[in-house]
Amino acid sequence: MAKGAGLKAALAVFWSFFGVRKRRDYDDDAQSLTPAQVIVAGLVGGAVFVLTMLLLVYFVLQLMK
Repeated sequence: MAKGAGLKAALAVFWSFFGVRKRRDYDDDAQSLTPAQVIVAGLVGGAVFVLTMLLLVYFVLQLMK
């Protein structure tokens, strides 16, 4: 894996979660990232998102006690 490719994949997934992506950036990512990099970054990003939401709900429930 090229140096910085992991960060580039993470950023591509991050922006895709928001649905905001310039066509030029999308085309660049399609040329430089492998499907495996995007899948791994997506799984990690999804796990971080779910864990963050669970933690947020936990804290809100603790405040309501």
